[in-house]
Amino acid sequence: MLFLKSHETTTATLKYMKYKVDLHNHSCLSPCASMELSPRVLVKNAAAENIDILALTDHNSTRNLPAFEACCTKKGITPIFGLEVNTLKEIHVVCLFGELDAAESFGNYIESTLPVIRNNKRIFGEQVIVDAYDTILGIVKPVLFSNASISYFELIPRIIELGGLVIPAHIERFINGAISQLGFLPDLPYSAVESLLIPCAYETYDNTIITGSDAHIPASVGCRSFFITDTRDFKPSFSSLADALQEKRITYR
Repeated sequence: MLFLKSHETTTATLKYMKYKVDLHNHSCLSPCASMELSPRVLVKNAAAENIDILALTDHNSTRNLPAFEACCTKKGITPIFGLEVNTLKEIHVVCLFGELDAAESFGNYIESTLPVIRNNKRIFGEQVIVDAYDTILGIVKPVLFSNASISYFELIPRIIELGGLVIPAHIERFINGAISQLGFLPDLPYSAVESLLIPCAYETYDNTIITGSDAHIPASVGCRSFFITDTRDFKPSFSSLADALQEKRITYR
């Protein structure tokens, strides 16, 4: 009887095991983010929040992803490599990849489509590239908050074709969300949809709804995470994340 009781407890523990996930965060590379939010600080704060799977999604650039990967490896956090693309019509979309090379290649493409407008650091702050120890490696001069020369309707299928995850960001926010910019969320093959509030008050076509911190300062890391639940031998990875989103195996607390 003692063995059976122990086995039942173990099964229940596995059934309700949760993996904390945050797929929308910025670093000091993003023009609207705090200089204090380096990849190192992002990962350190995420570890303090018990986050298992973490993405870095700077605006229109992937140049801080190498430092991010190194910091995640040290803390035992599964890194997801991404960027938040500012599309034409000013709609923001989170694009995620499982491999650093794939993310950097797409990030280089997106940067190449940006207008050459010099960043005004007095308005936006510096756009700083750093290593895993916060050493400054360079400063991006063109403003990264511009709109890339790719439409929302071109971007969504392109990321899917590249094997990435594509998530419309903060869809109901008063600016830079699909609903504020278009008046509705188009019915497209998303990997998930990011909402500021749960439940979401808008039509999402039965897509998985996630929350994301969209952290721009250290104190915001982990403020709007979500959880993956699984009864199987789940191991945090890009592919297992993709499966969980597709199968809607998530909760919000």
